Amino acid sequence: MTGVFAGMAGVLSAAFGDVVTYTPKGGAPREIQSIFRAAPIEIEGADGTPIVIAAPTWRVSRDLVPELARDDRIDPGQGKTYRLATIHPSGSPAGDALILCELKEV
Repeated sequence: MTGVFAGMAGVLSAAFGDVVTYTPKGGAPREIQSIFRAAPIEIEGADGTPIVIAAPTWRVSRDLVPELARDDRIDPGQGKTYRLATIHPSGSPAGDALILCELKEV
């Protein structure tokens, strides 16, 4: 079933995203194509209720950041650096599913 959607995260990141610099704790920085948003976004909660996330967010393909952890850093190239505060794993079984991260400015 995931075969139909394989590669979609990359397509979405390419269409709606840009390159950010990701730095895992204790690791070397690297550039990743992903989706950073400073403005509030709305997502669907587990029960279908809309939830507004007012914090900046970062959507990244799971396969690009297997070591993803709280307090990792991203620099979207806008003069600010952010740390990962909350990580919302995707319910998708696809290896490249997008993970949503809430960010805090450093």
